[in-house]
Order: sequence, then structure tokens, then C-alpha cells
Amino acid sequence: MTRNTYLEVRLPLEEEPLLLMARLVRSGLFDQYVVYENASGWSLAGDILASVRLSGHEAWDLGKVGARLAETPVAGWRAYGWVKFELGAVLAGAEPQSMETLLDLIVPSDEVRCDATHVLVRSLTAERRNLLVDHVREGGAAAPPVPAGRMALSLEDTGTYQASVTAALVELQGQGPLEKVILSRRVPLPGEVDLVASYVAGRRANTPARSFLLDLGGIQAAGFSPETVAEVTTDGHVTTRPLAGTRSRTGTAGNDARLRSDLLGDPKEIHEHAISVKLALQDLDEVCEDTNVSEYMTVLDRGSVQHLASTVTGRLRPGHGPWDAFAALFPAVTATGIPKAQAYPLIRALEGNPRGLYAGAVLTCDADGTLDAALVLRSVFRMGGQSWLQAGAGVVRQSRPEREHEETCEKLRSVAHHLVPSDHTARNP
Repeated sequence: MTRNTYLEVRLPLEEEPLLLMARLVRSGLFDQYVVYENASGWSLAGDILASVRLSGHEAWDLGKVGARLAETPVAGWRAYGWVKFELGAVLAGAEPQSMETLLDLIVPSDEVRCDATHVLVRSLTAERRNLLVDHVREGGAAAPPVPAGRMALSLEDTGTYQASVTAALVELQGQGPLEKVILSRRVPLPGEVDLVASYVAGRRANTPARSFLLDLGGIQAAGFSPETVAEVTTDGHVTTRPLAGTRSRTGTAGNDARLRSDLLGDPKEIHEHAISVKLALQDLDEVCEDTNVSEYMTVLDRGSVQHLASTVTGRLRPGHGPWDAFAALFPAVTATGIPKAQAYPLIRALEGNPRGLYAGAVLTCDADGTLDAALVLRSVFRMGGQSWLQAGAGVVRQSRPEREHEETCEKLRSVAHHLVPSDHTARNP
């Protein structure tokens, strides 16, 4: 197969990457886009050269994703996209609830990547490449301030969430195998939000493992992911980083230290974390050898909260690839339940609506076999004329409904305090 080649220009980085990404999104150059920040830098995918979408029964086999991407008519590609939470139940063998798209990946015709010192501009045509180079070079001047106004938003329960936790406790105390279930609630936004400005404001205030800003396949979202679902290197090493167990961050060193000590000594939180790490290990064991847990039950700061955290690793067995690792780990145990298969129907019954992108993944995967998938939490969503936030908490037998509600509020503040109303929209973030 004849492959095209990206035309590339490498430029010195003269602008904060966050602002560069936001400014390029504002430029109007792209009908659809994905911005993704990982541990090594930032990248922006603009417009679509090739795509892979899965829905219905075809989503049972993620092996076809790699096969379809391998047919991409350009060398050195990187694919970007999202996966909805409901794919997890289909991977577990459940009948699809609808024919909606569950996985949407694009290989872009235009791409901009930033590391600590340089910007790489890539496009399939010299005209588009030069246009992108011109836009990149416009940066470097003093950045305009993020608008000061923020959306006023109540995070209180409407009365149904604590009742759902109570119902889940009845199931957990029964004779079945269910040990944990994560229940979430939506908070509708009272008006339109400027997603780009909110992304800039939220990213400056948060400490995420990954961040993203996207408009793809009818979904718009900005998020500050606290953890990764799967990280796969080109030589087959797989890492997942489960977070489970939460306390707030107050901004006061003494209070935060007291809350951290409380978190590390709370039997409920320790139990919730330990069983989550155990399942993450079991998931990796399906496709990996040499599985291991490191950095066990440390505490990580993530925006308005602090979490118990561990790192679980393994090495792919011969014959397995990055999509096998993703299928084994998705959805994240920290956003689903234990066992996952028993958690899906309870989540659907008690939450009442499909989650969609919430608790799914935003990811990149490369032609060299690397894959990086962020868990979609601490995010703002827009779809079908509606905008909302969503947050959940892990319910185990020791849970108290009022505490789980409080935990959702703590997590929601990571995003809610940084929402810029759309009437503040300017041409710059």
C-alpha cells in the first residue's frame, strides 16, 4: 500500500503550550479536533484523514481497531479519540443497548505537537502546513488574561443520589459477588459555558495526570483526568494507575495534612483501594506477564481532592497488542465496580441514563504500538444542546450515603469553580 507522508516543520516553543493549544482551537481552522496532554507534552489533532468507529455488536472485538488503523494511508500516524463507558458492558458480553457509536477515533490531516522546547507542525499539504506555522508563530506575545467571571453553580444533591447509594448498599449486603460499585450523578449547567476558556482556567488550577479538550463525533468536552486507564509503550510494557479513596484539599497546609492522615487511616478507604488494585492486577493478568504493584497506596493531589494511588504494571504476552491491554483494563475499575460485569446493570438501573463519555476514555495511539488512555473524570460535557458536570463515588459495604454525596461535591469543585460563562467569550482564551 502506498502511504502519504506528513510534511513537517519544527519550531522553537515561544508560548505556553496550554495557550497555544487554546489559540489554535479558537482559530476556526478545524471543524473537529482533539487536544490531548500526556506526560511528555501536548498535541492537537485537527480534521480527519481517516477514522475508526465501532457500534453495536462489532464493538465486541477491539482487535479490529488496530487492523483498521494499520490501513491508514499515511506513515507515522497518531490516532486520537474517545470511548464511551457503555463499551465496557459490550466487551463483557452484554447486548448493546443501542446502535450509538461507542468508539470514535480519527487520524488527523493536521497535527501540532509540543514538548518542553519545540513545536512540531505536521500536515499532508504544504498549504495547510504553512498556514499552521503562521498561526504558531503568532504566539509569544503577552497572553491575554482568562476572563474573571465564573458560572454560579449549586452542587447540592436533588435528593436522588443518596437514595441511590442506599439502594446500592442493599445490593452490596446481599449474597451476590458485588463488592463495590461506583455511582455518579449529573449536575446540569444553568447556561452556556465557554469550553476553551474553562479548559485554560481549569488546567491552571488542577494537577491532572492527563488533560483534554475536544469536539468530535457530536461530543464536546474539556477535562482534567486524575488517572490513566492504560499506558502501553512500543516495547509492550503496560501501566495502569488506579486511584480509589478520597479526601478534599482545602488549600490550607495544616488541614490538608490532617485530611491526608485521615485518608491513610480510614478502613473504608483502604479497603476500597485494596480491592481496586487487586482487580486491576487480575485485569492485567489476562494479557500480561510479570505483573507487579509499585508505589502502593501513596497519596496524590488532584485538583480539589487527594487520592490513594497505586501503580500496576505488566509486560504484554507474545501475540498481544495495545488494544488487548486496553480491552482488559477498560473501563477503569475505579469508575465501574467489582466485579465489573455485576456492576454494569446496577449502575444503569440506579443512574437511569447511559453515562456516555463520562467514565470512558480519551486516548491516543500511535503507529509504533504506543497507547495512552485517560479516564474521563473531572470534566465538563456538552452534547445535544445540554451541558453538565458529572462525578461519582465508590460505594462499599462500609459506605455512608451522606459521605459519598460529600465526596462527589469535593470532586465536582475541581471543575465547577473554573467554568467561564460563554458571554465572556473572546477570541483569545
